[in-house]
Amino acid sequence: MLLELAIKDFAIIDELRVTFGPGFNALTGETGAGKSILIDALGAVLGERVGSDVIRTGARLARVEATFDVAKLIEREEFATTLAEYGVEPEDGLLIVSRDVAASGRSTARINGRASTAGMLGRIGAYLVDIHGQSEHLSLLRPAEHLEILDRYAGLHPVRQELAAVVKDLRDVRRQIAEIVSNAREREQRVDLLRFQVGEIQAAALRSGEEEELLAERSVLANAERLAADATAAYALMAGEDDAFDAAAPTPALSALRQASTYLADISGVDEATRSLASRTEELVYLLEDISAETRAYRDSIEANPARLEVVEERLDVLKALKRKYGATIEEVLTFGAAAERELGELTGSGASVETLREREADLLLDIGRRVSTLSATRRRAGDELAEAVEAAIGELNMGRARFAVQITQVEDEIGAPFDGHQAPERRVAFDETGVDRVEFLLASNAGEALKPLGKVASGGETARLMLALKSILSTADATATLVFDEVDVGVGGRSGQVVGEKLWGLSDGHQVLVITHLPQIAAFADDHFRISKAESDGRVVSRVEPISDEERIDELAAMLDGLPVTEASRGNALEMLGRVEVWKENRSRRLAAAGAVG
Repeated sequence: MLLELAIKDFAIIDELRVTFGPGFNALTGETGAGKSILIDALGAVLGERVGSDVIRTGARLARVEATFDVAKLIEREEFATTLAEYGVEPEDGLLIVSRDVAASGRSTARINGRASTAGMLGRIGAYLVDIHGQSEHLSLLRPAEHLEILDRYAGLHPVRQELAAVVKDLRDVRRQIAEIVSNAREREQRVDLLRFQVGEIQAAALRSGEEEELLAERSVLANAERLAADATAAYALMAGEDDAFDAAAPTPALSALRQASTYLADISGVDEATRSLASRTEELVYLLEDISAETRAYRDSIEANPARLEVVEERLDVLKALKRKYGATIEEVLTFGAAAERELGELTGSGASVETLREREADLLLDIGRRVSTLSATRRRAGDELAEAVEAAIGELNMGRARFAVQITQVEDEIGAPFDGHQAPERRVAFDETGVDRVEFLLASNAGEALKPLGKVASGGETARLMLALKSILSTADATATLVFDEVDVGVGGRSGQVVGEKLWGLSDGHQVLVITHLPQIAAFADDHFRISKAESDGRVVSRVEPISDEERIDELAAMLDGLPVTEASRGNALEMLGRVEVWKENRSRRLAAAGAVG
């Protein structure tokens, strides 16, 4: 519910703050006083596009701020989810939404002090306020809107969401089929490339760590002669038991160490203090014996093998070539090969994939056919009920014996969904996420006339009253807290004004209603009445909005009835009108209470 609207430097409004009531709020005033500017300002704070032209001349920026009570609205899961998505939390059940428009044309939006965007305002605002202006009446003339109205009346949006999910699946399947079929040449080229890559990698029989092993082996083979000579010399120096040992050389280390160990053993037999030294020397003898034995074995294993070296070099060249093409390491080459093999399998199996996809396509079409047939049947029933309700409502709105109908048709399409429509043989018709139906409202304004499309026969006043009739019928399904009507009385005379007022006041049972009107018959139903006026201040025209007292209201209605100056006769007529309205409200409240007691 809109609690308060504050506007500063917007069009001809310098500064105002309006507090609205929870029921039927009427705003009246002379033409040009700024009534529609209020709607424009409210639209701006709810995310509608605005430019710098809304800034009051001489001001730096325009600002609009609206305070909403969302304590009940937050109980709706979708609204709570939307707020959570944007990180918005009501404070004490309130949302304070503001928007500043600068001279540059840029705007700044905030929700409870948190920076926002016009898109966020629009999405959240859709739950808060529903504005019905002249453009909304005109939208009723567009057949594209008729399907939405009918489905809203029948409560079919959840069913449509389920259908839309299936249609999306079908489109994905058809896209995959089209890609496979249309890209046949590119697919064959890709298959050839993948086959070559997979074959080359598989033929190499790579294994992880192989390159490191080959590099180590190549290093040994390339230096075999030097390694053998060095090992021989090392062994000779340690053991001196080799043909290459030079007798003139120093005593081998092992022989010297053994001799030293013998001396120390003899010493320890006399001096126990040297026993540890003798023991460690003996351990060194054993250790050097092991080292010399391993050195001899290494020397014997070294073999200059040019043939093996050539094999290793060739293998390393193969690995280098593969790494240059497919990855920086053998592991990356193996990973590339595995991925190429998987893709090759998918592409070479595309024939089977197309067949599987076509089977899936057929199944989805059958599913869609069943869904749209059921949906269309429901719409036909709902269309008949809606037409009956609208005819009753427009009859109450003094549109005479006007007839209203909901026309539902389909368009044949050989690749469409199977549709029975209670007809034989089965047809195939075009479909989308909303189903197969084309919905259009028809009207015969006078008795005896043929039903024709609404846009071709409805006058401005009839369109406004039709919109009101539909709104009153759909109000129970409309969860938007605040309904705003601007120019709802276009083309409506005094005779129909009271009925329009009754309809609008009826909407306030479950909604806050704001109405800008020129008709006293409508304004008389208001629970809260505001007068919009313009005055000159410092040589400039400014707009004012003020709540009026019961006494002032009588004068306002009298002026709307008979102009200025207000006469006693016009005041009497205004009082009589208010009295009739109060009696009507009391009678309606009693009828509703009685109906509730019976229910």
